[in-house]
Amino acid sequence: MKKILITGKNSYIGISLKKWLNKWSDEYYINTISVRDNKWEKKDFSGYDVIFHAAGIAHRKETKENAPFYYKVNRDLVYEVAKKAKADGVNQFIFLSSMSVYGVETGVINKDTIPMPKNNYGKSKLEAEKLIAPFQDSAFNIVVLRPPMVYGKGCKGNYNRLEKFALKSPIFPYIKNKRSMIYIDNLCEFVKRIIDNQSKGLFLPQNNEYVCTSDMVRVIAKKHGKNIYMTKLFNPLLKVLKVSIINKVFGNLVYEKEMLEYKEDYNVDKLEESHYTNREV
Repeated sequence: MKKILITGKNSYIGISLKKWLNKWSDEYYINTISVRDNKWEKKDFSGYDVIFHAAGIAHRKETKENAPFYYKVNRDLVYEVAKKAKADGVNQFIFLSSMSVYGVETGVINKDTIPMPKNNYGKSKLEAEKLIAPFQDSAFNIVVLRPPMVYGKGCKGNYNRLEKFALKSPIFPYIKNKRSMIYIDNLCEFVKRIIDNQSKGLFLPQNNEYVCTSDMVRVIAKKHGKNIYMTKLFNPLLKVLKVSIINKVFGNLVYEKEMLEYKEDYNVDKLEESHYTNREV
């Protein structure tokens, strides 16, 4: 039986992973821990095979005042938890980083794209990756995940904003864009495979298919029994507006397909299915 400790007791991805792995209760023992204070430092990690570090700061408006907090939590805490995990004999440390480390708002991210984060969230995640990399050795496997936008029931961030808009507005712009995204069940299944295979290295999990924002909004509305009218009327205006939020919603931002290969398929749901599923995540 694999013994797994998830940091970030109240994190959306951490909670979702625990529920997902609990379906195989005879194969995995799952525990969660809060790292908001220093109490975690006294916990013995030696009984665990895997640490999944989901704790972090995200989905907040960045200011000069809260900038140090990003580095304290998203960088320094990651380093300290990984260092303790290695010292206590844990076999695998999985760090939940982000697509934000690339600092790209639109375009295609490929193997030659150099990470150049533009905000404190992305910078702190990338610096954490660099700090824990030297811990990798034959007895301690480091896994870094850089997923794109994660969506699913109860998630926060941009998907939550799209869902609210889809339920309130009678119309939505129709722009045929492409976005890399990953449904929460697909991400959890990917982590399960990473654990089962004792993998190490950098991974960029995403859905098999790219997602069109307008199609996603349509599916969300349909799921809730609401009709939403898609129009191209606003397209000329949206294309000339150089606003960050417009780029995040309607611009193209994808991982090149060849970067996403893994030896096993972890996509358990496609776009339509992921929105219509009745599973609790």
